Amino acid sequence: MDFLRPPTWQDALAAKAQRPGARPVQGGTDVMVEINFGVDRPDALLDLSGIPALAEWDRADGRLRVGAGVPYARLITELGGRLPGLAQASRTVGSPQIRNRGTVGGNLGAASPAGDAHPPLLAGDAVIEAESAARGVRMIPVIEFFTGVKKNALRPDELIRAFWTAPASGPQYFSKIGTRNAMVIAVCSFALALHPGERRVGTGIGSAAPTPRRATEAETFLSRELDWDGRRPLGDAAVRRFGELVRDAASPIDDVRGTGGYRRHALAVMARRTLTWAWDDHRAEAPGRRAS
Repeated sequence: MDFLRPPTWQDALAAKAQRPGARPVQGGTDVMVEINFGVDRPDALLDLSGIPALAEWDRADGRLRVGAGVPYARLITELGGRLPGLAQASRTVGSPQIRNRGTVGGNLGAASPAGDAHPPLLAGDAVIEAESAARGVRMIPVIEFFTGVKKNALRPDELIRAFWTAPASGPQYFSKIGTRNAMVIAVCSFALALHPGERRVGTGIGSAAPTPRRATEAETFLSRELDWDGRRPLGDAAVRRFGELVRDAASPIDDVRGTGGYRRHALAVMARRTLTWAWDDHRAEAPGRRAS
């Protein structure tokens, strides 16, 4: 197995074009585990960790552009206030050592159904910036990015350069069920984002289908049900129905971490809880009003 370490982004694109089978590595927190357990044996490793441009983030046209090499630890400390849902998910990723090395770019590249970053990216309508030496930049909506179990929409010569998403315009929450409290792969996970200016709700489901996915019927129902202007309390029936629609959007399997039935039940519970927390936050933010 060859080890390639390009010094610049253009060098990385050229290397990927010449060797499409080369496996990109940022923190190596997914790739090296697969290699060590004999799950994968790529033709070459393409180390992107030494490219400074990938470790930067900035704001453009009212959106955040976050480089594929920004680690989870920096997402928490530097972007936690702007992307609270993603920061909450980042706090659940592995140990402090993993959070200092692992990246959302790597999580997207692995495309695992259980990837912790995926539900909040779906709820926030993120867009993935991919690039190849031959065709240039391609913007891929995250809803179109996951194509199968550990498969994504990248072409053989493309690399993930960044992801784009709007800063939170309303409350965001992420919830995860695991076999223990930390350093564990999700049995299932759920993210919720309120977009008050658009009178819209975003959702993301993880580890409960072949790919991460949104609960679109639940989003439509809740967007119409919420009293965006008056901010009246939500009725129990609406909260319960939202949980049911999120549950029905999943298509989980039985495996060593949990049964499909348990995952559906857990998703309904997480949907109800995150909705309650988010709506209470939204009501509390109203001028002159305190949530009751």
